[in-house]
Amino acid sequence: MKNKSLQTEIDACYLYRKLAENEKEESISNIFRKMSEIELGHAEAFAKRENISTENLIIPSWRAKTLNLIGKIFSYDYVLGALMDTEKSLSNAILNTKKNNKLEITGSETNHVKILWSILDNDKTLSVDQHAKFETKHRSVGGNAIRAAVLGGNDGLVSNFSLVMGIAGATAGGQGVLLAGIAGLLAGALSMALGEWISVRSSQELYENQMAIEMDELETNPEGELKELALIYMAKGIPEEQSHNMATEIMSDKSKAHEVLVKEELGINADELKGSAIEAALYSFFLFTIGAIIPVAPFLFMSGFHAIITSVIASAAGLFLIGAAITLFTGKNVWYSGFRQVLFGLVAAGITFGIGELIGVAIK
Repeated sequence: MKNKSLQTEIDACYLYRKLAENEKEESISNIFRKMSEIELGHAEAFAKRENISTENLIIPSWRAKTLNLIGKIFSYDYVLGALMDTEKSLSNAILNTKKNNKLEITGSETNHVKILWSILDNDKTLSVDQHAKFETKHRSVGGNAIRAAVLGGNDGLVSNFSLVMGIAGATAGGQGVLLAGIAGLLAGALSMALGEWISVRSSQELYENQMAIEMDELETNPEGELKELALIYMAKGIPEEQSHNMATEIMSDKSKAHEVLVKEELGINADELKGSAIEAALYSFFLFTIGAIIPVAPFLFMSGFHAIITSVIASAAGLFLIGAAITLFTGKNVWYSGFRQVLFGLVAAGITFGIGELIGVAIK
């Protein structure tokens, strides 16, 4: 039986290999192949230490297979983001364990993350544009997108489950539950959608304003911007003369200079401005609705005690699946994460049910 550390290395090897197979840019694909080979070496070392046969060693877990399926259906950018998040969480866990046990921190604890960026920085065949493309893919999608999808469904399920149980407690599962559940679903989904729209639009407007100011500075004081850009490169360790030459070459093309200054000085990724606020709002509305409809659905076909029990069972199943899905980017045990989510959801619903029952008795 493989231990957790060994399985993590195996999954990383498998996923980096899949990333390599599905990457069109040959230089970036080569990066993933190198990472897969490194992770294979780690896995074989773990296996030998644990006296485990290295024959047919790379057998991915359900988690790795699920991430690969997500990559096939949507985009392998999601897989890259989830993989990097896992690497970071493992590094942080090692650091925290050493701190708690007052062990020496050697700097090797974050090697898995450092190795990837070291390969990127030292690969001479990788152009600046390809490096930037890779960094953009890692930052813009991935684990965060999967996390947002799971948490969106969780918000809808937990909030509406609690609401439905509160009304059910007050009315003994009467017809008012269905009306309240649908109202809660629509109110919550619309609120989430509006909040997402405002968040995306306000960020875009802020960035657009900063970019406009940067263009004004570029037009009114190009010499100052040239010096500023040269200083940025010097701060990265590039020699002064080379930094000045690079800045001068970039400043010869105003649009290129603006693009570089926006990225280097303001830290703004222009690709992030291309996202649609409406699309983000609809995405949020859809995810919340998926979760929120689960506790309401039984009341479409039945009422009373049977509807309440069916709603609880359906919601508990949904909570377990959400908890299991969370392990895609935490790497925790499925059963632990799933039942923890069920426990929290049932406690919240139990509290509102009890309050609803007390209010119902008082009204009667």
